[in-house]
Formats: sequence, C-alpha cells, structure tokens
Amino acid sequence: MFPLERQQKILDLLQIKKVLKISELTEELNISVDTLRRDLNTLTKQKKIEKIYGGVKLIESKFAESSMDERMVSHLEEKEMIARKCAEYIEDGDCIYLDSGSTTYQIAKYIKHFKNLTVVTNSIPVVNELMNSHMELVIIGGKVRLNEQSVVAYDYMFNFNQLNILKAFICASGITIEKGISDYNLEEAITRKKIIEISKEIYIAADSTKFGKDVTVSIAHLDQIDTLVTDTHLNKNTIQQFRKINTNLVIAEP
Repeated sequence: MFPLERQQKILDLLQIKKVLKISELTEELNISVDTLRRDLNTLTKQKKIEKIYGGVKLIESKFAESSMDERMVSHLEEKEMIARKCAEYIEDGDCIYLDSGSTTYQIAKYIKHFKNLTVVTNSIPVVNELMNSHMELVIIGGKVRLNEQSVVAYDYMFNFNQLNILKAFICASGITIEKGISDYNLEEAITRKKIIEISKEIYIAADSTKFGKDVTVSIAHLDQIDTLVTDTHLNKNTIQQFRKINTNLVIAEP
C-alpha cells in the first residue's frame, strides 16, 4: 500500500471510531510503528489529525462537541493534574457532586481514600470507578445520554432540592470572563445549572483549551463560581485577566 493510500485509510478509520490507539493502527494496517509515525506526522502537518496520549484523533470541529471517548484520552496528563488539585479541596465527611465530564471523571480516581464521603453524580463512568469503594454513592435519576454516558435530570423526574451538596465539581466546554461558563448540550446545561444553584461551593474543572470559548448554551456567570481549576498551559495574558475578578483561578502543576 502506498503512503497516500495508508493515510487515507487512517482517516477512514478515524471517521468510524474517532479515536485510535497506535497499536490498533499498526495491527489494522499491518505496518511497523516507524512507518505509521511517518504517516501520522504527515497527517498532523496537514492538520487532519491530532496526536493524543497513546494514539490519534481527528481534528475536532470548533463548532461541535467532541465525543466522550475522544475527551477521555485527549489532554489526559493535564486533566489528571487538575483532578489531583481538585481532590485537595475535598475532606472526610464531605458531600460532593462530580459532573459528567472527562476531567471530573479523573477526580474519582483520587478520592477513594476519604472517609465518610458521599458522592452525588450523573456520570456512569464515575459510578463504575467508585462502585467498589466504601463511600456513599448517589446517582441522579433521569434520562441516559448514551453518547455522553451521563444522566440528565429534570425537576419533574428528580427532586434536586433534597440534595445537600457541599462542593460541586463541574465541567465546561467554554469559559470566558464576559459570558462565564458554557456547554454544547442544553440538557447537560440544565442539570449543571440546578447543581450550581443548590451547592454551597462551586469548582470548575477544565483544561486550558476551554478558555476563550463561548459555546452554545450558557450555564453560569463567573460570579456564581468560587474556583476555576486548570492546567499550566493557560497563557499568561488570560491568567492576568482572570486575576482581576473575584473567582479564584488555580493552576494545577505536576
């Protein structure tokens, strides 16, 4: 197979699965890792794909939400740093909310040692991660979004006011000083709005790529947010701008 044929085959495979591991591609194409890397370098220079931790993905559209499978492996090191920092704000006996996002999912890995912790969530991956732990798990009731592996709830389906959440850890697809935090999906946004409304402390866990974006649905202005936790790749100008507002900006370091 000629290089152009291989490269087109890689793009075709990514159209189907969105994210592929290096090992999957070498097996599917029956080529060496070195040959694959040359093809991937070519496609990366053409801005058709993006290299991620352990694999590759199609360049995500600026106008649409990427899939959960993509986000679970994209910017993974940064999300783990953010998750570790978020876990520092949690204490024994807390009742916390973990949102349905790839960054908040990582938090679940760092909280298993806490005592008497109650975790409320709408994330099926978070439930699976904590299923065998000793903490109290509460999953909100509602409609399952299969592609997001999450549950979205409405007032007539779930009584949010019965929850007594001390600290809520929320994801966002967009963050700006002017518009606050936003998301692509209306149903997810409704659930996040309700959680923000009833929780005592609000933490946004989002990697630096989310800053400067204002996407489809507004969730909350920054004056409703106590702390933003992000990674070290946030540019200095953005950091300086956020230092001027009341919301606490925390940079998670390795």
